[in-house]
Amino acid sequence: MKTVSKTDIGLVRSSNQDACGCGLLPDGAWMVVCDGMGGANGGNVASEIALSCMEDQISSEYEEGIASDSIRNLLTAAAYTANTRIYDRAQNDPELSGMGTTLVAVIVTRGKVHIVHAGDSRAYQISASGVRQLTMDHSMVQEMLNRGDITEEEAQYHPHKNIITRALGVQEMIDTDYTELPFGKEDTILACSDGLSNYIHAEQIYQYAQAYQGQELADALVQAALAGGGGDNITVALIEN
Repeated sequence: MKTVSKTDIGLVRSSNQDACGCGLLPDGAWMVVCDGMGGANGGNVASEIALSCMEDQISSEYEEGIASDSIRNLLTAAAYTANTRIYDRAQNDPELSGMGTTLVAVIVTRGKVHIVHAGDSRAYQISASGVRQLTMDHSMVQEMLNRGDITEEEAQYHPHKNIITRALGVQEMIDTDYTELPFGKEDTILACSDGLSNYIHAEQIYQYAQAYQGQELADALVQAALAGGGGDNITVALIEN
């Protein structure tokens, strides 16, 4: 198993508020992508706090052979801890008021992928048959799409696409989604901020995955998002089987 990541400030932003980390486990791998919000300082602080909480809890509590229910509890508890720390920090520092961050945290082990997420950062599964989005955005546009108010194409270019309905640190409590799915031989899991998903389609992700692997794939995806406009920070993390 192999993990790689790449982050880029993009072509418009003055700072990079994304944070990402990845690494190997005794019997698998992990990765975390966070996209901060709340001004340059606030966004940076929120995403770094979330990443640090997730890294610390995974490194201290993950054990080889851990049960699936325990992985779910580990990831969910780490997200709750991150939410509390971000929220408390914002309450105690007026300059950081309103800060928050998206989260997509992934553990892959023993033929399964485990995901906890909040916000519009995404996880995709890349296999021989194509690309599948594993997370559903917590956003106003996604809710409109779910109701049938807009089409997929309208959602892609909607002016309020950046309005999210869940983020760590904005409220005292956070509701996260958990997903557990099979992880096949030769599969790749991609985690990314919306700086990638807003500027490159799933079909393009699949095309690049056929041509590249590892760090070359991460670099190529970031370059594609830059070529597509690069209007936001771009972050990509990959776990390859």
